[in-house]
Amino acid sequence: MTDFEYEIEEQNKKFAATIERLRKRNFSNNLPFLILSDKLPEGQGFYEFADGHIEIQEVFTIGADIETRFVRNLSDMEANRIRENFMKANGLF
Repeated sequence: MTDFEYEIEEQNKKFAATIERLRKRNFSNNLPFLILSDKLPEGQGFYEFADGHIEIQEVFTIGADIETRFVRNLSDMEANRIRENFMKANGLF
């Protein structure tokens, strides 16, 4: 392994650890964790909650305020697939 490849691998590990810390911090503060996806329309995101359920919410602005609107809950099977894909994509598996 070259020095460059080693450095990239180390950066990827640090990135994965940071994502996992943010996710756990949000859950411990009773906040959802936002998972962005290019598979959703612009302005929408997956919001994962500590109890394991995932919602799709839309974010929009009203004047200077940022608001969210509930779109729908994912089924357990959909939520597991989104979570697994996110974890794999970010080196958390």
